[in-house]
Amino acid sequence: MKVIMYGTNACPDCVNAETILKEKNIQYLYLDWTNNIGNLKRFLKLRDTKPLFDSVKEKGAVGIPCFQLEDGTLTLDIEDVLKKACPTP
Repeated sequence: MKVIMYGTNACPDCVNAETILKEKNIQYLYLDWTNNIGNLKRFLKLRDTKPLFDSVKEKGAVGIPCFQLEDGTLTLDIEDVLKKACPTP
């Protein structure tokens, strides 16, 4: 399973999530938007249009790390990624 991860290395939760993905050998593309305006715009388009982020925005949070799974599913929970990428028999 290929995963897209949106985040920034300035976020401890993003750094932790990337470590977990590496440890579990999960293929991922990390779109860090710290120094890339294109990645930031891509993330903001999701954040501004998807209901997943409604409660996040109400709390004044950013909504990262954000994961987009191969089937297009979005989640803010690394456990959701692990369940799909590393299913237990």
